[in-house]
Amino acid sequence: MSEYYPPVGFYFSLSVSGMTGNLDVAFQEVSGINAEMNVEEIGAGGENRFKYKVPTGARYGNLIAKRGLVTSTSQLAKWCTDTIGSDLTNPISPKSITVTLMGPDAQPLKAWNFVNAWPVKWSVSDFKSTEGEIVVESIEFAYTYFNSA
Repeated sequence: MSEYYPPVGFYFSLSVSGMTGNLDVAFQEVSGINAEMNVEEIGAGGENRFKYKVPTGARYGNLIAKRGLVTSTSQLAKWCTDTIGSDLTNPISPKSITVTLMGPDAQPLKAWNFVNAWPVKWSVSDFKSTEGEIVVESIEFAYTYFNSA
């Protein structure tokens, strides 16, 4: 991976394991790359000035990806439909999602790998007859954890 500081946030790629094709990787926005440590406060007998804070484990937000609405058949849309629209009689098929931030030379600067991801929400932007905006679909993914490279 190349090195560049400070990076710009508009040059990135998103890939889903087992999916190919330009429609399934062309996103205009990715958000939700965050993690935080859960903390529990514990009081100590006789100590009233403060409580001890102890870590209880990491918590990860959902990954949100937005793109222009794909009207043709795509592997990603089918995965979303099969997962969100299922009656849960068949197991959910988690996949790995990788978001890569690119430098001005088209070389990867940093990558985040989201493990055991699966779609939990799909939505389409509002239709407005007075505005000429592109219709955007938003897909939200839950995942077990992420690591960065």
